[in-house]
Amino acid sequence: MTDDIASQEDYWDGRYASTERVWSGNPNDVLVRETSGLTPGTALDLGCGEGGDAIWLAGQGWRVTAVDISGVALRRAAGHAADAGVGELITWERHDLGESFPEGAFDLVAAHFLHTVGYMPRERILRSAAAAVAPGGTLLVTGHGGFPAWEHNHHPEVHFPTPDEVVRDLELAEGEWEVLLSEEHERVQNDPDGRPTTRQDNVVKVRRLLGAG
Repeated sequence: MTDDIASQEDYWDGRYASTERVWSGNPNDVLVRETSGLTPGTALDLGCGEGGDAIWLAGQGWRVTAVDISGVALRRAAGHAADAGVGELITWERHDLGESFPEGAFDLVAAHFLHTVGYMPRERILRSAAAAVAPGGTLLVTGHGGFPAWEHNHHPEVHFPTPDEVVRDLELAEGEWEVLLSEEHERVQNDPDGRPTTRQDNVVKVRRLLGAG
């Protein structure tokens, strides 16, 4: 294990251990909107955090493999899933995605806000995510377009790609994929003092064609 991986694990374990809840527990709006018409099958949730997305997917009938670098987050998420009555539909796996990746092929692979301070090979991870999509399946990537307005300590090593950059960096094989969505959008997010602010995000949704791969 390199020092950088250890520091990433320590960073996220420390962040989750510092409070009883980091995220709202609600699923991401983009996930709900873009997957509600899909037939439930197998899903891979990358960077699952406290499990909001995985729990929602399981509630819709998906069998979910949920992945995070933080063991603290995964234990908390498993507790939330048990409380929601969907624990048996979710498998929790701890991975530093730059070093290891879940095995298998999935009908849906979702990566929401896969950003971190320090080094993370995000483009390579998302290419692994695309490779894990089964024929006929969907890859959904949601990201921030920049730091929030209240963040003044910007980390120069963190790059927020545009949707077109995400599609390009996926290096999708010609004739094997269909780009369903590649766009920027605004959403309202409260700052640490509870005041609403507008934030720029983006989403990419691609489908692997049947017979591809």
